[in-house]
Amino acid sequence: MTFSAFLWMTFGIFGTLAIFSFLYKDNPFYKFAEHLVVGVSAGYFVIILWHNGLTPNLFQRLADGDWYFLFLNSSKPWYLIPAILGAMMWTRFSAQYAWLSRWPMAMYIGIATGIAVPLEMANRINKQLFAMMEPIDFANFFGTQGFDLLDPTSGLSQLIVFVGAMCALIYFYFSKAHEGVFGRVATVGIYTLMIGFGASFGYTVMARISLFINRIQAIEAWRATGFDESNPEYHGGFPAVFWVILLGVVAYAIVEIYQHRNRPPQSEEPSA
Repeated sequence: MTFSAFLWMTFGIFGTLAIFSFLYKDNPFYKFAEHLVVGVSAGYFVIILWHNGLTPNLFQRLADGDWYFLFLNSSKPWYLIPAILGAMMWTRFSAQYAWLSRWPMAMYIGIATGIAVPLEMANRINKQLFAMMEPIDFANFFGTQGFDLLDPTSGLSQLIVFVGAMCALIYFYFSKAHEGVFGRVATVGIYTLMIGFGASFGYTVMARISLFINRIQAIEAWRATGFDESNPEYHGGFPAVFWVILLGVVAYAIVEIYQHRNRPPQSEEPSA
């Protein structure tokens, strides 16, 4: 690893530690990293939308035209219609002409809704209904390896999915009081919903934990690289950069502790 590459690696580790510093309290390092992430993300997505959206879907389709004729002599001049609608979006910044932006926004929301509704129906509702309608495999009721509750192809798993889905639907039936047998079935529906919510939350937490582990591994790799003399491109500045960052963190912690100890106690306001 070259010295310049190590500096970029150090900058990434500094950003990680700056974000982690919020666990102590809000501080200038965290604010710098926060603004950096927001700014870089905004710039990155602008470039992505320009090169993956606007350029191939508009400019390249009008490339056989002439800019001096506003691409009206292109073989596909109808692509100017969405370009005009997109330009009308910017009228939101004008108090006088902001009403013009309602037309492209209405078209965009209408098209997006028309696309999203069938996709949601197909990916969520229809697939759930198909899973409930699968015939229960009584020949393989307990799984291929005996009593295996984790076998998704077993008849027992299919029966659990069917019963859980039906009980969850019954819980949302409010035209009848949840009493007696009906109430107990609705209670099973509540348990099914809580299991589903818990699994989703646990999956999200584990995904974040994996990111945390990745950053800890990156910090360890950075530390090892800074003192790896077996590297043919090893430079004396590697450990120097490491110690400068470490001393900076320690100095900031000492200043914070000193200011906290010398901070005058806040006077309590007299109660009314």
